[in-house]
Amino acid sequence: MATKVKVAATADLPPGRACVVEAAGKAIALVNAAGQFYAVDNDCMHRGGPVGDGALDGLVLTCPWHGWRWDVTTGANVNNPAVKLACYPVTVEHGAVWVEV
Repeated sequence: MATKVKVAATADLPPGRACVVEAAGKAIALVNAAGQFYAVDNDCMHRGGPVGDGALDGLVLTCPWHGWRWDVTTGANVNNPAVKLACYPVTVEHGAVWVEV
């Protein structure tokens, strides 16, 4: 059964930025892409790099370790869409960001 966890306030993450949050013991990359929030697994499939510490360009989050790029809407790798990070449902309620894990 999924658990809904409050991970941030909307004001904590400005548009165009990503950060790492914890939800139910999982490290999650939380992204604010032009006011829309997304959540994907923080561990890059390449070598476990911290995806949430990477740069966001539109809807693409780049792992800071080796440059692997991820579509935050689907979790798919930009170069090989068959490789995917787990995605988590996100809701925003009363200025709080919630992730379902």
